[in-house]
Amino acid sequence: MKKSIVFLLLVVVAFAKAQSPQVPVPKDSLKVVDPEYFYLDGDSIKAIELDDVMLLQDLKFTSKYERIKYLILKRKTKKVWPYAKMAAERLQVLDERLASLETVNDRKRYSKMVEEYIEKEFTAELKKLSRTEGQILIKLIHRQTGDTAYDLLKRLRSGWSAFWFDKTASLFDISLKEKYDPEHVIEDFYIEDIILNQIIEDQLEEQPPAISFDYFKAREQWKTYEASLPEDYDSINLAARAKRIQEYKEKKARKARRKNK
Repeated sequence: MKKSIVFLLLVVVAFAKAQSPQVPVPKDSLKVVDPEYFYLDGDSIKAIELDDVMLLQDLKFTSKYERIKYLILKRKTKKVWPYAKMAAERLQVLDERLASLETVNDRKRYSKMVEEYIEKEFTAELKKLSRTEGQILIKLIHRQTGDTAYDLLKRLRSGWSAFWFDKTASLFDISLKEKYDPEHVIEDFYIEDIILNQIIEDQLEEQPPAISFDYFKAREQWKTYEASLPEDYDSINLAARAKRIQEYKEKKARKARRKNK
């Protein structure tokens, strides 16, 4: 089962449609514009243009459970972001190279070579991803390429392959058709807020999204969502979370006992 999840993710990463990467400009650099001068108290001052810097206030959670959910997503997003970024950057070479090849066989051979290279380089790391981390990666692939994993497979392999890959993924509660939608999906908004803040703090490398959305509109939607949560929301969800953790610990203990017999 674990191998099937890894293979699905490898296919998505290996065949993700690359977008032209943009090299981020260091935040403390200055870009000189046309040599216009301003005069202040008799001294001439050359005009300069500062890079745009986004300033974001930290989210103020009223719900303890939502805060916990955000922190868990933060850890998982930081883990999978490099793979989504890699899909849009490194595999740009794949699209450019394929466009230069004249025959179908040459394109197939080159695609296979790249897929094998990525599988060899990243399989060990992708095996460490959990189901939820895999789903986040699939959403971020959509953010960085503009296509869902299902559409990529359908275009680059076949509709039949995409259908069966999606059916197999559904067995692990993973959908290849998932889109990244921060304006309407709260978890996606949390992921976007995490990415932006981590980029500002130089904890993640910047890469512009290939899809359009309004972060600040999504932030207003989140405020409405938080304000509408029922009074017993935290107590119910925190109790359910505690139960899941306890069940996981008991399951882990049983496995350890069987292994030691």
